[in-house]
Amino acid sequence: MAVVRYREALNQALREEMERDERVYLMGEDIGVFNGAYKVTAGLLEQFGEQRVRDTPISENTIVGLGVGSAMTGMRPIVELMTINFSLLALDQIVNHAAHIRYMFGGQVKVPMVIRMPQGAGHQLGPTHSHSFEALFLHVPGLLVAAPSTAADAKGLLKAAIRDDNPVIFIEHEYLYGQRGDVPDDGDHVVDFGEAAIRRAGDDVTLVGISRMAITAERAAQVLADEHDVSAEVIDPRTLRPLDLDTILASVRKTNRCVIVEEGWPHGGVGANLAALIQEQAFDHLDAPVGRVTGADVPMPYSKPLEQIAFPHEPQVVDAALATLRDV
Repeated sequence: MAVVRYREALNQALREEMERDERVYLMGEDIGVFNGAYKVTAGLLEQFGEQRVRDTPISENTIVGLGVGSAMTGMRPIVELMTINFSLLALDQIVNHAAHIRYMFGGQVKVPMVIRMPQGAGHQLGPTHSHSFEALFLHVPGLLVAAPSTAADAKGLLKAAIRDDNPVIFIEHEYLYGQRGDVPDDGDHVVDFGEAAIRRAGDDVTLVGISRMAITAERAAQVLADEHDVSAEVIDPRTLRPLDLDTILASVRKTNRCVIVEEGWPHGGVGANLAALIQEQAFDHLDAPVGRVTGADVPMPYSKPLEQIAFPHEPQVVDAALATLRDV
């Protein structure tokens, strides 16, 4: 194992896959000379040259559209969008083209591309740079959706995404780029899609954390253990399409309670979808309604104090978990 930052783990995955397969190339705004807005692509231009690390104009629909076309003709593009909010400018290319072309062509054409983008609050970047849109892409058949919370998963899932023959929405959290973690240094660390991780075992309540909220859920579980003698099991789905629902349901059937934690908005969110699936398939095992902890139902504030209360922290998760343990 080696201890590396989340951004470094992503960089390793990109470098290794570009060395492994000459069809893999990168494009995006400021990813070359500037090394990327979050320095994920540092050093890759020098190693692979301008043909495989391509700085693009500021035009998300053009970047993604070019990626779709090149993927259809045999390349394996990795497109970096500077923030997930900017992906809204390319929704036609992502939804109508990338996600559906393989279906419309009867499987004769594949779209093996990865669209990388950061999201999330905490850096005072305002409402057009800070939201969490997992649920938007989760809604679309034909897309795979990954949201890794650790450095090891960031590397392993990105390598798996690059090798997949389907379009992958790869969501990174801005807060996580500088976080360190253990990453296997075996040279080919790949994490399969559709396999959730049990971050902490427990018996009293299941906490499901999405993206950075998996870490928040772990911290909340420690508070529950230390201050309330509550044993919480923490599950990180890691990928939302495909979703490892079996692991979540097995945990709920053991603990009989569940709280889902996400940074996105409450209406139509990932938590709403998971809560529906859990009550449909594990209703007889629930001793309390499925709890949800979400971001505030507002545009992300620029003000630092307001921004901090607009996304979940440990106290909200602890309160929600304790609420499921009260008589209902």
